[in-house]
Amino acid sequence: MKLAAAQKSVMDKILAKVIRRGRGSVFFGVEFLDAGKPEAVRQALSRLARKGTIKRVGISLYYYPAVNDKLGGKLPPSANSIAEAIAQRTNSRILPAGALSANLLGLSTQVPAKRIYLTNGPSRNMTVGPYELSFRHVSPRRMAAKGDAGLVFEALRFFRRGNGAEAAALRLRKSLPAEVKAQLSHGLGYAPIWMRPLLEQIAGNKK
Repeated sequence: MKLAAAQKSVMDKILAKVIRRGRGSVFFGVEFLDAGKPEAVRQALSRLARKGTIKRVGISLYYYPAVNDKLGGKLPPSANSIAEAIAQRTNSRILPAGALSANLLGLSTQVPAKRIYLTNGPSRNMTVGPYELSFRHVSPRRMAAKGDAGLVFEALRFFRRGNGAEAAALRLRKSLPAEVKAQLSHGLGYAPIWMRPLLEQIAGNKK
């Protein structure tokens, strides 16, 4: 009886922590070791997964499903939320690269089959659920821009290959909030020379 009560206590602690994180969150089982002994934590996570409260999406990787309010169904985890959880687990930073940044900024409807992320951590390729994730180690300078400015840098690099960077800059000037434009102004020193006039145009520093 005491064992069952202890197991329920561990599960209740984990569930409370999951709920605080909110729906749509992705997390590793090791993040709950403060709730009890490793085996008790593993069993509690397994029970919550069997009940459908959380979903296992990888080795010791779980998801607290978001819900579609209109249709009532549970949504799958996003590739970005999985990538962020992996980055947190490895104590590293990530930045969506190329076509993925363009998509996240609303500049493209193209969603690449392989999601590529720049990182200050180790390079690796992973398949998690339906997603192919590629983490590519780059220099600190490539990831130095703050906030969403990094997305803009990567999107402009992507469109430059097709000579579409200027058109993308015009769209971003209209769509980006003032906060991100300020980030671009502060991050000019990290941009390659060819990109700086475009960033100034987006930020409103150049007519």
